[in-house]
Amino acid sequence: MDFELTSEQRLIQEAMRRMRERDIMPILKANDPDKPLPKEEMLRILKLCADQGLTAPRIPEASGGAGLSALTIGLMYEQLPAAVGFGLLAHEATVARIHFDSMPELKERFLPDLIAARRIACTATTEPAGGSDTRAIATRATPDGGDYLLNGHKMWISNITIADVVNVTAMVDGNDRYEGGVGRFLVERDKSPFEARTINTLGLRQGHLGEVIFDNCRVPNRNQCGTTGDAPKVLTLSWLINRPVIGLMAVSMAQTALDASLKYAGGRTQFGRALAHFQLVQEMLADIATAVTTSRLLCYFALSSIDHGARANHVSAMAKRHAVAACQRAVSMAMEIHGAMGIAVEVGLEELYRDIRMLPIPDGTNQILTLIEGRELTGTQAYRD
Repeated sequence: MDFELTSEQRLIQEAMRRMRERDIMPILKANDPDKPLPKEEMLRILKLCADQGLTAPRIPEASGGAGLSALTIGLMYEQLPAAVGFGLLAHEATVARIHFDSMPELKERFLPDLIAARRIACTATTEPAGGSDTRAIATRATPDGGDYLLNGHKMWISNITIADVVNVTAMVDGNDRYEGGVGRFLVERDKSPFEARTINTLGLRQGHLGEVIFDNCRVPNRNQCGTTGDAPKVLTLSWLINRPVIGLMAVSMAQTALDASLKYAGGRTQFGRALAHFQLVQEMLADIATAVTTSRLLCYFALSSIDHGARANHVSAMAKRHAVAACQRAVSMAMEIHGAMGIAVEVGLEELYRDIRMLPIPDGTNQILTLIEGRELTGTQAYRD
């Protein structure tokens, strides 16, 4: 049991830190912090990530990907701004879903442009009445000649307003909902137009979270990928990596808050002494540091477990649930250490506070993740008979 990163992993971390500060942050700072980045700016960022292998990290090198381990993927995402990380995750997870369960013809048509970041991808699964129940899908795909007609409403989709390719889950007419009727379709915006709009949110405002309506959206039959009924399995397998990766986004925010708090506590004086001399301030600093360390290690462990082929449903859910909850508290404590300055926009903690509050929702809410853990522990599924 070795908790030290290898020299190669440390070099990867440092390369990502440099890219963040040198290339990505100037783009974010040059644009309105309260509005989604223009598509051309997001493409610039995705191209930078493509150079690091992050648009196809889960795909083997022989197939045009980077062939990175799950842990390495997590180490790299930890260094990215969360708004960027979410857009990248939506893109590259869709790339992985296309690669691992699509016919060769679809891979040849879609993957080269997506891996090179010439086009942007996303996955549309969640629906207004479905939420976390990925099998309660109301969107329908109805055969019509050599095409399918898509009708339905999807919400909470990262990249939907700028996506060129959308991986849509839908019930295929003629199949029973719980016996393999869920199919996946690759919808190309320029060939199969659809209506999408931004959802204004509390945080991550430079990201692209939105909803889409399919109204008799005509999709060629050749754009159906995988075997009908495989969609929930494909989504679940990709979520195993996504969850600890999102946990590491929370860790990154909490680490930023800790660094700011240590600097502030060392320089700010009250009653003739630096804040760092007060016991209650030291307690909060210690609690923040503990949240960062435990969350980071648990996320690393979950990703390492995936790399070693372990059944990671339990630890993947645990990692995201613990990291997000612990780091939310950590950012809140950092604001308390800063006192009145903690709520000042110029300090940046209020933005972290808003951004980190976004993380409990995607890829499984805290409550759903708790039930997944319970199912793995007891062998009993609490949320479906």
